[in-house]
Amino acid sequence: MARLVLQHKLPSLSLLPPSSLSDFHGTRSMTTSFQYKRKVWQPKGGLRVTALSAKKILIMGGTRFIGVFLSRLLVKEGHQVTLFTRGKAPITQQLPAESDTEYADFSSKILHLKGDRKDYNFVKASLSAEGFDVVYDINGREAEEVEPILDALPKLEQYIYCSSAGVYLKSDLLPHFETDAVDPKSRHKGKLETESLLESRDVNYTSIRPVYIYGPLNYNPVEEWFFHRLKAGRPIPIPNSGIQITQLGHVKDLATAFIKVLGNEKASKQVFNISGDKYVTFDGLAKACAKAAGFPEPEIIHYNPKDFDFGKKKAFPFRDQHFFASVDKAKSVLGWKPEFDLVEGLADSYNLDFGRGTFRKEADFFTDDMILGKSLVLT
Repeated sequence: MARLVLQHKLPSLSLLPPSSLSDFHGTRSMTTSFQYKRKVWQPKGGLRVTALSAKKILIMGGTRFIGVFLSRLLVKEGHQVTLFTRGKAPITQQLPAESDTEYADFSSKILHLKGDRKDYNFVKASLSAEGFDVVYDINGREAEEVEPILDALPKLEQYIYCSSAGVYLKSDLLPHFETDAVDPKSRHKGKLETESLLESRDVNYTSIRPVYIYGPLNYNPVEEWFFHRLKAGRPIPIPNSGIQITQLGHVKDLATAFIKVLGNEKASKQVFNISGDKYVTFDGLAKACAKAAGFPEPEIIHYNPKDFDFGKKKAFPFRDQHFFASVDKAKSVLGWKPEFDLVEGLADSYNLDFGRGTFRKEADFFTDDMILGKSLVLT
């Protein structure tokens, strides 16, 4: 069992276990002792997730959704994991399926670097003083947010970036492949520019492009939008024909993919789409959510969005278009494979989150009532 002792002497630096999150003022010394036991996690299906050697890893973000599951896998692998956040949310939280012992073991090993990633001087000073082998950038949106990190860590071994399949140029030829044309004007152009920056700086980077992500703790109203309506026994309003095809990937499968690229030479300067194996129509997704949560098959109402003025309200949580991507490259190059099929993954999300009475947003049926109240509805 290796024993790591960390000493820090930095002004305004908070690198602490979650049990002690107070700010440091002035120059103070802190010694924190942790013990790491090498573990191998073996999820359902027999997929073995292993890393070559223990690394000093920084996660930009990591307290909301993807990072919650990724950080657990990294700690299980024996890595020293630091979360860089503003400290506004708890650094760790116990998952529903997690025992007290497992949570205590995990939370005792997580370190915290408190700061604003847009405070570029602080980022440079704190990261260069700490030194990290690998950066997982989960919440980066703009290229200018990444430059200070690269400047602070000239010996960085790998930069693993969470991009988005939203960077692809809309096309009639689907699924999207990693070599497809991208859209420099998309709402994810900052992520595209970040990928270009990493390439231009000759960084050993890997970029992951998820499609729609779902699973426990999801802060985007993807499956939750359907669960609210199913629980209330309401019809499901779906725009236009309902045969628009899309794709969802479970957050735990995404976290596993992030692990698979770590230290992997085949992932060097590569981009990978990550999502579920199969595609699904909007109508099919409504039915899958009902099946996963144990509700009767829902009544589905189709409508023409052009008939309504919803203002700033969002009436449906998905792009009203076909949107899906091939995951063949990740499967062939990384040996990665999704653990969850769609219904099973939705059941996991429901049973560990919404079904327990927890969700991110309260039900809002304002736009539903506008749709259902209009006499002209598409059939």
